Amino acid sequence: MIVGILKEIKAEENRVCMTPAGVEILAAGGHQVLVETSAGTGSGFDDEKYVSAGASIAGTAAEVYERCDMVMHVKEPQPQEYKLIRENQIVFTYFHFAASEELTQAMVDRKAVCIAYETIKEQDGTLPLLTPMSEVAGRMAIQQAAKYIERTSGGRGLLLGGVPGVDPATVMVIGGGVVGTHAAQMACGLGARVYLLDTSLPRLRYLAEVMPKNCVPLVSSPAKIRELAQEADVVVGAVLLHGAKAPKLITRDMLGSMKKGAVIVDVAIDQGGCFETSKPTTHSQPVYEIDGVIHYCVANMPGAVPLTSTMALTNATLPYALSLANKGWRQCARENQAMLEGLNIVGGKITYRGVAEAFAMDYTPAAELLEK
Repeated sequence: MIVGILKEIKAEENRVCMTPAGVEILAAGGHQVLVETSAGTGSGFDDEKYVSAGASIAGTAAEVYERCDMVMHVKEPQPQEYKLIRENQIVFTYFHFAASEELTQAMVDRKAVCIAYETIKEQDGTLPLLTPMSEVAGRMAIQQAAKYIERTSGGRGLLLGGVPGVDPATVMVIGGGVVGTHAAQMACGLGARVYLLDTSLPRLRYLAEVMPKNCVPLVSSPAKIRELAQEADVVVGAVLLHGAKAPKLITRDMLGSMKKGAVIVDVAIDQGGCFETSKPTTHSQPVYEIDGVIHYCVANMPGAVPLTSTMALTNATLPYALSLANKGWRQCARENQAMLEGLNIVGGKITYRGVAEAFAMDYTPAAELLEK
């Protein structure tokens, strides 16, 4: 198979979907790899490193799309790429379709095979291709909150961990999954007082056993969120509904009860955001203020640490990419339920229920298409 590695063109996105080490493994498996020129520059990998790993360099994205059976990205295709995508071409990337009807309709129209990193789900319930970026984003959420709660950044003027004799900041993390757990670990490590909310009692029991003593796992409810929102100096939204839009857990009305200069970080912004007042921001303009509350809603947080992110992402995606290249998408999906879960749009049909429901569009189970 000819596999294409595309340069990211979304604003301030410095990651690349495959390291030279990953390309070397694909090439050793007998596959041709075509890398768009400068694709790895933002992550510290120049074209020569890819050539040394066995890749060829393409001058444009159009050439990659034209020549390759499967193309890989980090972020979703941008509008200028839509027309380049061919019918039956495999596009393997983070799509987050439920957050964009325009993207969904465009991929339906192109009749491509859209396999979303974020919905590949193993039998144990883990999301192996979402996990590494969730780990990065969770840790970064606290890193950014610590910066923007400083007075010089418009915040309350707090040190998250306080100092002896002075109370630490209070952090509420909504969601006890990968993002929330890593955010809570970082906040606890800095010495903050942390409330970690989730709706699953088994998950909360586990968190109570493994988290530091300055982390208090609590059952999440609208009443508890309202209560803690008034106390919190930082709120991290880390709620994921698998392949669907995130629920709105902090409403506009709640902002009025929050402390002036508090910071909220919406890590769920890729899935529409879990705060009613959230809107996507960029690394160059990461924050805005509503009712005195600072909102940080950067949609590609791991893009700020591309070297770490790219290596972590390749570690996770490479086995799946290699399987797709070896077997093709149909055989992979027949043999592997996790890959079947990754099929979101195939041949003009939406094959992931959460995406179809987000826009009241027709849904076709992916398994039905494997019978053809």
